Amino acid sequence: MKARSYESLILLPGREKPVLQRHHWIFSGAVKTFPQVEDGSLVEVKDHQGNHLGYAYVNRRCSIVARMVSFGPELPEKALEASLERAIRLRQVLFGPETNAYRLVNGEGDNLPGLVVDRYNEVVVIQITTLGMEKLKAWLLERLIDRLRPRSILERSLGPARKEEGLEDYEAWIYGEAHFTTEIKEDQARYIVDFTHPQKTGFYLDQKEMRKLVRQLAAGRKVLDCFAYTGAFSVNALLGGARQVELVETSAHALGVAQRNLEINGFGPEVYRLHNQDVFSFLRQPKVEADFIILDPPAFAKKKSEVNAACRGYKDINRLALRHLPPGGLLLTFSCSHHVDDSLFQKVLFAAASEAGRQVKILQRMRHSLDHPLNIFHPESHYLKGFLLYVD
Repeated sequence: MKARSYESLILLPGREKPVLQRHHWIFSGAVKTFPQVEDGSLVEVKDHQGNHLGYAYVNRRCSIVARMVSFGPELPEKALEASLERAIRLRQVLFGPETNAYRLVNGEGDNLPGLVVDRYNEVVVIQITTLGMEKLKAWLLERLIDRLRPRSILERSLGPARKEEGLEDYEAWIYGEAHFTTEIKEDQARYIVDFTHPQKTGFYLDQKEMRKLVRQLAAGRKVLDCFAYTGAFSVNALLGGARQVELVETSAHALGVAQRNLEINGFGPEVYRLHNQDVFSFLRQPKVEADFIILDPPAFAKKKSEVNAACRGYKDINRLALRHLPPGGLLLTFSCSHHVDDSLFQKVLFAAASEAGRQVKILQRMRHSLDHPLNIFHPESHYLKGFLLYVD
């Protein structure tokens, strides 16, 4: 990208405040004059009096018509370079050689809207969700190769956000040779990441801190890992001294990877059991023996209209879990539904405890992973909620 002049997007009177407060999104109703440029182009953003506010990329077909990449006078090409470099340096500070898998870029949390970059050992996975970032892909690829020296780069740009932006889903190895699996390190644990049937970009990197918590609390407990995926919580429970783990997961392929993860960490079948089964059905059994249950389901509400149904699902599954726990039992429960906020999720847990007839205490709220920073000016990026509950 070369420095140049930019066409201007003019805001309506009084609609500059979010931009002055460094919020990245500009909605269509805030725009007075839209420049005659191609969607995805970079533009200068001004208030109704012509005062400069920053730079953004635009897409008129979306309700969010512009996303800020620079606030103030810094040109967008320099701002993008600086944001990427700051994101990489932060992870270098946060993680030593004992961990080689982490999120390098977390969208607005790193001032790079529309972009996620994850590192898995020598494999980098990128996810692009906006047209503006799509047009910057060649620039991005060049910088990532130069800065990270990966063996391979996989793009997994999928999901409904791309459809709104006028983009099709795209998944391909865009640099180096295809590596369908890789082994990663996270503190004391090792994991196989399988890119052939992945969730998210390959692994739940956002649960690093909660995996540590499980390792700290699991000693002597029998742990039930629901929605286990590839078994990361179970690995950490056993590393922390759990006497047994049971994994419940509907994907037979994911369970196969989970078994490999247990084995490469030194655990045999005498300390784990695998259940290729629906979690709701499993928990509806008359008796489930566990004194530490982990519930980490997929998003039950992917859009606002699904919130009521999602809350019924969250209440049901947490009620079932609480009924099985003995006094002194622990429940670590999560929601990754963006439209179910912390307050609503806590109310759902209140209802679940009440219906289960159990006395429950909150010991701790979710600690999000350090490599998933939240921009304090952009709270919409917050999606993962969790509570550690104690049953009296």
